[in-house]
Order: sequence, then structure tokens, then C-alpha cells
Amino acid sequence: MPLPIFQYHADVIARYPNLIAGALLFHGVANGPAPETLRNAFQAEQQSTLARIGSTPLSDIPSLAAWRSVFRSFGVEPTQYRSAPEALLRRLTKTGDLPTINTLVDLGNLVSIRYGLPVAIFDLRAVRGLITVCFADGSEHYTPLGQSEVEHPEQGEVIFVDTGRAVLARR
Repeated sequence: MPLPIFQYHADVIARYPNLIAGALLFHGVANGPAPETLRNAFQAEQQSTLARIGSTPLSDIPSLAAWRSVFRSFGVEPTQYRSAPEALLRRLTKTGDLPTINTLVDLGNLVSIRYGLPVAIFDLRAVRGLITVCFADGSEHYTPLGQSEVEHPEQGEVIFVDTGRAVLARR
């Protein structure tokens, strides 16, 4: 039986008892430029999402409103730090198009805009031990993509952290 790689801390489950989550583990996935079939599916999903949303304010979409509520509950202003699906949908509604990045990111973004839910993708080769979704105590370390300066999450912020206390995702 394989070792677990992902869990929610009991404090997170206690605070958010209606939490529903899922995790998929893939072995041998080669990431790279998205194949044409994925690029086409991602483009079609963007157009379908734009048609489905229409002129509805993003704050009125139930899944995004729920994430805004969760962000507020741990002290993060959701208009300052938007959830991943809201940020994607905001960009899509403003520009009409999301760029292709690579196979894994495009797959995650396609699912995220379709369902209005966050999707996190981790390369487990860079993860030390177990990934836990928990409330930060502020001692964890996070290096934003493309930067070298280490940040520390706010105490009480919900984070994905590995056994080495490296923050893999936040806000």
C-alpha cells in the first residue's frame, strides 16, 4: 500500500466541516508544451465558460462566493488576494482568453474555470514528505514563483505545507 501524500489537518476539518476535497496522483507524467488536443479543449472551455457566465458578477457565482467567505474567515481580504479560480475567471472575462502554459497547468486551469474551484498541482520530486493543508503558525517559509525572497504566511492563513515546513500553496 502506498504511503499517503496528502492530508487535511484536524483543525481545518473542524473549522470547515463541509469541506470536500480530492487528490489525484500520477506517475510518469511528462510535462511540456500542451498537445494540440488539450490546447483546443482549453480554448473551447474558455468560450463555454464565458457564455455560461455572461454578465454575472464573479462575486455572484456560488463557488467563488464560498471561497471568498473562506478567505475572510482566516483573515484574508478576497478582493486583495483572489482565489485561483476567481483570478483565472477575472482574467478570462477581462481579456477573453487565457494563455496556454504547459500540459499540467493547462489541465488544472481548464478544470478550475469549468467548476470555479481551485486546483493545485505539485511536482512531488520537490516535496519533502507529506503535504498537509493546515493553518499557518507563521514560521513556515514560502518563496513566490520567480522570486528569491522568502516570505512567511500570516498566522492562521490556510496553507499547503510539506514536512520540511515549505509552503507549497497559500491563499
